[in-house]
Amino acid sequence: MLALTLAGLLLALFIPLLVPGTAPRAAALGNGLAPTPQMGFNDWNAYGCNVSESLIKSTALAMHNNGMQTAGYSYVNIDDCWMTHSRDAAGRLVPDPAKFPDGISGTASYVHSLGLKLGIYEDAGTATCAGYPGSLGHETTDAQTFASWGVDYLKYDNCNNTGVPAQTRYTAMRDALASTGRPILFSLCNWGQENVWTWGAGVGNSWRTTGDINASFSSMLSIFHSNVGLASYAGPGHWNDPDMLEVGNGSLTAAESQSEFSLWAEMAAPLIAGTNVASASAATLSVLTNSRVIAVDQDSLGKQGTMVSTSNGLDVLAKPLANGDVSVALFNETGSAATISTTAAAIGKTGSSGYTLTDLWSGAVSSTAGTISASVPAHGTAMYRVAGGSSGGGTSATGEIHAVGAGKCLDVPNSSTTAGTQVDIWSCGGGSNQIWTHTAANQLSVYSGSSQLCLDAYNNQTSAGTKVETWPCNGQPNQQWTVNSDGSITGVQSGLCLDVTGASTANGALAELWTCNGGSNQQWTLG
Repeated sequence: MLALTLAGLLLALFIPLLVPGTAPRAAALGNGLAPTPQMGFNDWNAYGCNVSESLIKSTALAMHNNGMQTAGYSYVNIDDCWMTHSRDAAGRLVPDPAKFPDGISGTASYVHSLGLKLGIYEDAGTATCAGYPGSLGHETTDAQTFASWGVDYLKYDNCNNTGVPAQTRYTAMRDALASTGRPILFSLCNWGQENVWTWGAGVGNSWRTTGDINASFSSMLSIFHSNVGLASYAGPGHWNDPDMLEVGNGSLTAAESQSEFSLWAEMAAPLIAGTNVASASAATLSVLTNSRVIAVDQDSLGKQGTMVSTSNGLDVLAKPLANGDVSVALFNETGSAATISTTAAAIGKTGSSGYTLTDLWSGAVSSTAGTISASVPAHGTAMYRVAGGSSGGGTSATGEIHAVGAGKCLDVPNSSTTAGTQVDIWSCGGGSNQIWTHTAANQLSVYSGSSQLCLDAYNNQTSAGTKVETWPCNGQPNQQWTVNSDGSITGVQSGLCLDVTGASTANGALAELWTCNGGSNQQWTLG
């Protein structure tokens, strides 16, 4: 197993983790596409089945002229309902001649002439979600057809799948696309089913982690909670996809639209606009084209941000960036304005010379000795880029934490999600109560989304024998843990070691803080 050392943490990002009930997590697809999350447009959120050549062309032209293309949006994607209800005599898909008089190839030529790329939609079942011919059993023909038309992107849905395992169906299309010789970005849309994040990297460039989004704050919030805990599965060429942007749609307020864009960027998500681009308001375009926020999403380090703390609907996320800066999002889930605060130390920064904060929405620059705080409106998000000092690790790793002396795993008893549960050791089983993430902020977290908890030294105590428990993540020093090259894990606040009480090797033996002594009951590995 991989030793939990500083070097090991770096390696852990690239070595597959064993996930219960699955094969080892696959390496990235390696087709050279999506080194940063893809950016573009998709017609479904705003138009549903009312797609047409004229819509796609007018949208592409608008993106070319309104600053979106310059900001990085490159794909113009056709969703469902673009084809006829029957294949031709040779078994090929047929573009609806009324909707696409120049065919998909003609539409692609126009989009390409503007320096943009064309995407198309199909389904990994017998029929699309709207009832048009699906690609199940026709993968080779359809992939060759898409390539011949000049398609650059395939969104592959999951309706009418006849119960065939998703990995089988999506892998078949992956191989068919590869055989065409044309680079086609492969976007898996299986709604987060079958733990797609555990195998998606070897099959596609991105994978939906949830069901469909809609233009409401409640939908966006639910999807955020589902996606935010999956950071360890994302990276260059393979991204968690919390669905298309609803910025500019429905009843979303300005603060809610800004939150969605901030959070998607912080989570290194694909930025696929889903609004009427040709008639988008100046306010909508100002969100979609904010270069400072886009730079966080498109950062070349390729790290998805993680939750540093969450308390009563007030969330702090941190995302390490390639130049050593850290992006911080302060998200207010509640219905009232609130002050949200964190510290440079909590987000993984060290140093005593102070820090520079750039407000990514206003552009204002300020300085701080370490406190990062803002008054955030209801459903709003403040977002900063923190420069200065040095990054305290800037990496995360996920897996079981093995107690070397006992040959067992650090465990939350009975899979409890109750704050204050003292952790123990138990025979390793790979359950979610034994899967820990060591974050860039030096926390050890368990579970994800709204259930996420952090390893915590009880009541900020620093004496030998202090119990080690789970508690809502808050970024405080009693939830920060230093991973040492000798295999020990020490509490930042206390300097004491994570210890199996009495050097017991029995299931249920409790963990505590104890004076570091080099014993095997204070040796841990992650993997």
